Amino acid sequence: MKTFRPNRKFRRDYKRLFRKDPVTANVFLLLAELADAKGEVALGPCPEVEIQQLMAARFTDPLAYQLPGGQKR
Repeated sequence: MKTFRPNRKFRRDYKRLFRKDPVTANVFLLLAELADAKGEVALGPCPEVEIQQLMAARFTDPLAYQLPGGQKR
C-alpha cells in the first residue's frame, strides 16, 4: 500500500479548509488517505458511522492541524 503524500494543491486546499473549519479539513484529509488510485473511497452500508469511527481512530484531536510540518501561514 502506498503512503499518501499531499501535493502543493492539496496542502493549499487543506489549509484553506482548516482556517474555516478544522474538522472538515481533517475529514478531507482522511478521505484523501482512504482513496484509491482512481480517487474513490469504498465505505460500508452506513458511511456516517464508519467515518466517525475512522476519525476517532486516525486523529487524537480532530481540531488539530494534521499535515506534517505544522501550520504555516
